[in-house]
Amino acid sequence: MHGLHLTADLYLCKCNPALLTQAAPLAELCRQRTLEAGLTLVAEKWHTFPDFQGEPGGVTGMLLLAESHLALHTWPERGGVTLDVYVCNFMGDNSAKAEKLLEDLLEAFQPGKAQRERLVRGDEHGPGASGELVLESTGPGSVYGFRFPRRILSRTTPYQQLELLESDELGRTLKLDDHFMTSEADEYFYHEALIHPAALAHPSPEKALIIGGGDGGALEELLKHPTLSAVTLVELDGAVIDVSREYLQSIHRNAFDDPRVAIHVQDGAQFLADTDNTYDLVFLDLTDPETPAGPLYTRAFFLQCQKALAPGGALVLHLGTPFHEPEQVRELAAKLSGVFAGVHAYGLHIPLYGTYWALAIASDTLDPRSVDAKAIQQRLDDRHINELQYYNAELHGALFALPNFYRALMPK
Repeated sequence: MHGLHLTADLYLCKCNPALLTQAAPLAELCRQRTLEAGLTLVAEKWHTFPDFQGEPGGVTGMLLLAESHLALHTWPERGGVTLDVYVCNFMGDNSAKAEKLLEDLLEAFQPGKAQRERLVRGDEHGPGASGELVLESTGPGSVYGFRFPRRILSRTTPYQQLELLESDELGRTLKLDDHFMTSEADEYFYHEALIHPAALAHPSPEKALIIGGGDGGALEELLKHPTLSAVTLVELDGAVIDVSREYLQSIHRNAFDDPRVAIHVQDGAQFLADTDNTYDLVFLDLTDPETPAGPLYTRAFFLQCQKALAPGGALVLHLGTPFHEPEQVRELAAKLSGVFAGVHAYGLHIPLYGTYWALAIASDTLDPRSVDAKAIQQRLDDRHINELQYYNAELHGALFALPNFYRALMPK
């Protein structure tokens, strides 16, 4: 079974147009290149689609090889070709032949742009043995990912695509619209860093608001502070809460049912527009700006949050990745700086997010950097908070020590 699978998506091809619209010349090209690569043709099938709305149809076809197959589909209306070459290596290593075939076809089609992937398959002792490879992009030219042997559910909600995966390394892992949100194994990196720097910098928070956070992880961390008498959680998508209640108990630890908690399933901006309550701490535990949460990353919404803060209060949110998304981080920091007197950026590496991650505490009066390690430790002791896996008193100040490239993104 062991073999190499190569795929390529080609755009704006400058080849002879007949290769995109006629089966005979396309088949002849593929046969010739396959034999030149040293592979063995055993059968083939080709089909030309009829014209559609005055435009020529494409061609789909396959060469069956003794080593496996070559498959192609053409899209003449966009000068496109999708193709894949798969060779098994049962009697010998055919990888170089597959590479040559793909390169020769790329030369023939002359694409203006090509997207290529390479996958090693069928090695029970290799990287594919541990499950489905799930990738996420951190930027235009970078991806990272994890393998998940088990897919628990996939559901389309009124707002987004919700997936729950599981692996031995990460445990149950929540994805929303193809973005990793939280995992049982590493959730403490993000949730502890989101909650405790601001909550411990505040001398005695009594009321708090979380907008987003339907997995319950931030809520669970916040409830460790006994000074809090009321916590409100506002989540747009009730399905996230429902799935988390059922499957992510190790993250929320039944925090949804704490008597101090009030849950509202609604838009966060509308909630703030309708409420007269004020809060010592407001946390935006949101998906990224390009998701349905986008309107909550605006200056107008930050002004709503400022209005909802009690004297001495603070807003906390994540900004994204300063290495892969510097302009997003710069823009959000500038918006916050236009509303609040102080914007205190900090960061940490989060395994599930694949990179160093930026967060910020924004306030007109509260400065988390002014509280030293001794005072933080005293508050941890006074509040009997001792079950933390990431955050501690010594780490508090270090979180705000920014690398130079990140510091340069902050308003002067």
